[in-house]
Amino acid sequence: MNIQALINDKVSQALEAAGAPAGSPAAVRQSAKAQFGDYQANGVMGVAKKLGTNPREFAQKVIDCLDLDGIAEKVEIAGPGFINIFLNKAWLAERGEEALNDERLGVNTEAAQNIVVDYSAPNVAKEMHVGHLRSTIIGDAVVRTLEFLGHNVIRANHLGDWGTQFGMLIANMQRKEQEGADVSMNISDLEGFYRESKVLYDEDAEFGETARNFVVRLQSGDEYCLEKWKQLVEITLKQNQRNYDRLNVSLTDDNVMGESMYNNMLPGVVADLKEKGLAVESDGATVVYLDEYKNKDGEPMGVIIQKRDGGYLYTTTDIACAKYRYEQLHADRVLYFIDSRQHQHLMMAWEIVRKAGYVPESVSLEHHAFGMMLGKDGRPFKTRAGGTVRLADLLDEAEERANKLIEEKNPELSAEEKANIAQTVAMAAVKYSDLSKHRTTDYIFDWDNMLAFEGNTAPYMQYAYTRVASIFKRANVELADLTQPIVITDEKEQALLSKLLQFEEAVQSVAREGQPHLMCTYLFELAGMFSSFYEACPILNADEATKQSRLKLAMLTAKTIKQGLDLLGIETLERM
Repeated sequence: MNIQALINDKVSQALEAAGAPAGSPAAVRQSAKAQFGDYQANGVMGVAKKLGTNPREFAQKVIDCLDLDGIAEKVEIAGPGFINIFLNKAWLAERGEEALNDERLGVNTEAAQNIVVDYSAPNVAKEMHVGHLRSTIIGDAVVRTLEFLGHNVIRANHLGDWGTQFGMLIANMQRKEQEGADVSMNISDLEGFYRESKVLYDEDAEFGETARNFVVRLQSGDEYCLEKWKQLVEITLKQNQRNYDRLNVSLTDDNVMGESMYNNMLPGVVADLKEKGLAVESDGATVVYLDEYKNKDGEPMGVIIQKRDGGYLYTTTDIACAKYRYEQLHADRVLYFIDSRQHQHLMMAWEIVRKAGYVPESVSLEHHAFGMMLGKDGRPFKTRAGGTVRLADLLDEAEERANKLIEEKNPELSAEEKANIAQTVAMAAVKYSDLSKHRTTDYIFDWDNMLAFEGNTAPYMQYAYTRVASIFKRANVELADLTQPIVITDEKEQALLSKLLQFEEAVQSVAREGQPHLMCTYLFELAGMFSSFYEACPILNADEATKQSRLKLAMLTAKTIKQGLDLLGIETLERM
């Protein structure tokens, strides 16, 4: 149950009954401090100002019309007209029982939408590097959350498998063949081959011309080019899947929707934009001029959608991609988890998409941008030699560091247990360190903080779960053994239960805003409240009825932490 939404509806009805215009916002929020109750309605002042009446007097009218019988224990006016709402303990306890006995922890499903989520998007013939990490794990956390809420989610891994780079790669493959040399199809060797091809493309005019011709041939369906292209794609997908599997990311080859997928649509898109009068010829190229975007001279900016040589650009593909997602995938909402530096490029492509009528305004196109991963020096995260950090190397180092940590803390564990714990903690640490930060900000990558057992970290959250699980081992009970009801007798119990019942609000906020850090914050606060409850409220030494009530609160805490971490793509451990 979303308690915030329930109270918001009740306050909205009371506002209208008290004389507010229909649709006036109740602005119900979780209270920042316990003395302000569980929830606070902040909409009264704005309405009172519009009505020209005293806010506190109007707040009293709203309270007089407010029907929270059995839900609220106390409702009071605070400050200039805030309404503080204190929930009824017995009502909370009933909701707690319902959540505990529901495999979804009381979280309702929403009216299902078709939601396309574009994330990860590595490039062919290159190994995944740390720059792909944020898109991959943030997108995956949001995908899991949307599916949990009942939506039909279409994962779209927009693989960089098309474009100019394939012309130079195929041209170099042909050059090697003509020289009788082999091209290694090992992904790490392909990195070097890619660099070699780029140097040739930049420095050898004849090679550059050949490469450009190969791009056009590939886009036209040339058999030789397609065969070489498929080889490059296949080896890349195998390496990418190893990274996804290690990270517990839910992407598979079935989710690949690369740039090449839209190739056949591009001529039709260009022709249609010309016919609609949106695209014009300019110096041999086809360009769309957008009045909404001006250059430094105040003139409309031109977006090239077809080059003089007939080649297409990323923007053309992105226009076709949005069109396809609406027309073929029937998307109600499309989420793009793409680097913040691509924002203007996307906005301009979507401006064209809207002008052309390819995607109606009713379908939401959302760029969920993210900041960069930085080193401790505040610069983009690099190797000591200044190169790009391969994702596989980063994950290897995480496991090595976690292994040392587990060895120090639990040397008595078997080698198999240590390896399993280290692998689980390592992947969780890498992911949670990123997911716990606000998506749009740059963040400092710090091994020490990441693997710490204190603070808002994965090891702390995983340990919080195992700690609760251990209580049940000591008590030697199962949920079915707990026949006594939840009864709140202490303020720490009430604070814990109130936080537990806010789980649905956290889930919905992640789905709505594409911000996994909101779930991390919620889980960290929940773990802190459990610690306060555990210290203040004896469980195993209490009388039987109290013991069972508190064990139920502990069980609901464990289930909530486990489910919350699962939505983030993070695994829990029964022992650490």
